Amino acid sequence: MGDSPWPLSDKACIVGIGESQYWKHGGATESAFRLACRAILAACEDAGLKQQEIDGLVGYIRERTGIEKLAAGFGIRNLRFANSWSGGGGGVAAVAMNAAMAVASGAANYVVCYRAICQGQQPRLGQARPDPVAADSDAFSWPWGLLSPAQGMALKVRRYMYETGTTREDFAPIALACYAHAQRNRRAIMYGHPLTLEQYLDSRVIVDPLHLFDCCLESDGAVAFIVTTAERARALKQTPVYMMSAVQGSDMRSEHVASPNMPNFASSNFRTIAPELWARAGITAKDVDTAQIYETFVPLVLMALEDFGFCARGEGKDFVKGTRLFWPDGDLPLNTSGGNLAEAYIHGLELVNEAVRQMRGTSTCQVTGAEISLVVGGPGSHLLSAMLLRR
Repeated sequence: MGDSPWPLSDKACIVGIGESQYWKHGGATESAFRLACRAILAACEDAGLKQQEIDGLVGYIRERTGIEKLAAGFGIRNLRFANSWSGGGGGVAAVAMNAAMAVASGAANYVVCYRAICQGQQPRLGQARPDPVAADSDAFSWPWGLLSPAQGMALKVRRYMYETGTTREDFAPIALACYAHAQRNRRAIMYGHPLTLEQYLDSRVIVDPLHLFDCCLESDGAVAFIVTTAERARALKQTPVYMMSAVQGSDMRSEHVASPNMPNFASSNFRTIAPELWARAGITAKDVDTAQIYETFVPLVLMALEDFGFCARGEGKDFVKGTRLFWPDGDLPLNTSGGNLAEAYIHGLELVNEAVRQMRGTSTCQVTGAEISLVVGGPGSHLLSAMLLRR
């Protein structure tokens, strides 16, 4: 695989994962705070750590269970590192990267990354909720009725389809793979609800060209994982999963609906930082055994596969044909727990836990001999991240 130029390569590990039960939005019987505590306690038990040993917390944007509240309620007596991501779903890998930098620098010993969502108890993330004043980039979209994430992304998808000749049917294998994998995962909200091509194509329109099964679930639940150094990981319960490489940042991009004249508008926005991910790890896309790619909207996964070099621009529709993305026979099984589409939408952080399970060999759709997993956060967003995990 070559020598890695990234100073943190293999120096930080994920050593514990946990989650609450997952529900459709409105189904949770406890608060987001209690669910966050349950997920973190499960991660501590998984790692073989006492909760008092946790000394760092990394949260997400819009996290109702704030770090200060969680630290006090969870009983962290000496919080040495506190950090929050500001870019929404683009931060799936960034929170892990921030935790890795903390433990590698000695700022903390054991850092928890977490996300708790109760969309039945708080505003739904996909719902349009304009403020009285449209500030910053919203001034370019809200006055014209572009209020929700689906509305903004629909413009990008339609432009992509026009430029590449891609059709709705070309996106179908992504959704079908996620739903197929969820049928083996009892945690998944869509367990017991398989999806057919006919159902995918005939589903109701959300925002043209996005239909119902192009859009992620709206869920209640919580996810957590614990990051520490490779040295400390050796004394813990689980076999550590190493961070080979991670990136966060952006191509030159403003908010997704405010830059339709940018040449990269109809893309996942990863074209500048994806090559850096591979360079830091000393590998290429061909070395990846399984991919966990954030899919709030199915077409953005196709764009991400192109930007990460699995295929050339416009060739995504051919790359995903057939069973390539399906476990057990595909050469790039995608979102093997069901992903945002069919397991749960915990702002994508559940994808990290599934990547860890794949590297441990414990996934419900375990890829035989899997050694490297790609995790991609928020394709199409204005701030992004990705990482490579290895066993």
